[in-house]
Amino acid sequence: MTKKELKDFLDTKVLEYNNPKFIDSDPIQIPHLFTVKEDIEISAFLTATISWGNRKSIIKNATQMMELLDQAPYDFVMHHSDKDLEALKLFVHRTFNGDDFVQFIKSIKHIYTQHNGLESLFAKHAESNTLQPTIHQFKKIFFENEHLQRTQKHISDPYKNSAAKRINMFLRWMVRNDNTGVDFGIWKQLNPSQLSCPLDVHSGNVARKLGLLNRKQNDGKALFELDTALRKLDKTDPVKYDFALFGLGVFEGF
Repeated sequence: MTKKELKDFLDTKVLEYNNPKFIDSDPIQIPHLFTVKEDIEISAFLTATISWGNRKSIIKNATQMMELLDQAPYDFVMHHSDKDLEALKLFVHRTFNGDDFVQFIKSIKHIYTQHNGLESLFAKHAESNTLQPTIHQFKKIFFENEHLQRTQKHISDPYKNSAAKRINMFLRWMVRNDNTGVDFGIWKQLNPSQLSCPLDVHSGNVARKLGLLNRKQNDGKALFELDTALRKLDKTDPVKYDFALFGLGVFEGF
């Protein structure tokens, strides 16, 4: 397949999967329940955090998260009492438990009160062609207040060679806007050209079959390789191809 044939093929698959029908089967449906910016970004961040494993289970447990936050995540984060936090301790999704949930609520509140919110924090340390350094800085700031050591494992660090799939997915949701109604595009301080593909087993396997990725592990080095290849196909919106790679892997068994 020539480069043009590959681009044409992937562009067709982007059109096929990057549309509102995608929402019904994807965890992105959770932040789509909300209309206020802060509610959208907090619900999206929490949903992305537990987005590993079975997608039905992710959606079910993210829905429970929102119920525990009284369907008002920003208000809960900013005005919760100690008693409110106790109710969260029953939550569990795989290795993310109620203590982690409580810690996340405390850390998110710290970001809104001390760092002007999630968007401002991610934008502060962004570089012109990548957001991986800002993810590293975000993790440091997220845990700069008193915290449980065990909870640190739930935020990946690209500087430790992680592909940081879940945070990159969250950033795609917040930054990218192509007017189809899937990704939100509510963060205006960042640009889609800075985004990295949420690399997972599905997108990684398809990327290898298409010759976009050679490295066998789905780690930070593989992400850099895949990002480089996708930017050659579309430097302004490289992660639109996440829809194509994921769709081919999950829905078509490519």
